[in-house]
Amino acid sequence: MDIRHSGSQPSNKGSADYFTGAVRIDPLFQAPGPARVSGALVTFEPGARTAWHTHPLGQTLLVTSGLGWAQRWGGPVEEIRPGDVVWFPPGEKHWHGATPATAMTHIAVQEVENGKAADWLEHVSDEQYRK
Repeated sequence: MDIRHSGSQPSNKGSADYFTGAVRIDPLFQAPGPARVSGALVTFEPGARTAWHTHPLGQTLLVTSGLGWAQRWGGPVEEIRPGDVVWFPPGEKHWHGATPATAMTHIAVQEVENGKAADWLEHVSDEQYRK
């Protein structure tokens, strides 16, 4: 058994390589091998969002507070609220983040394959974001 006490891992600022706007990432867990699941609490300030990206084994988001948006490539921008659970299948190009006026926090759960949990792509343009 391994207990990770709240606050025992430092918060990180979301890298400008992968995010637009102010994003805080609080690591929650990374299971030791042979397990490969990891999770983080991610807070997006108003207007903040991820870049387009994919996950080799998919990703689940559990929205905990605020109001956000998510979009898969070629689909409409969808509103996400506390209590919503969002599943992105393996390889699906997508982004997620806060609305322009409201912060949003979610728990992101994904698995690592060959040392990688995500493939980061181009940034979401302001035009794509505001659709």
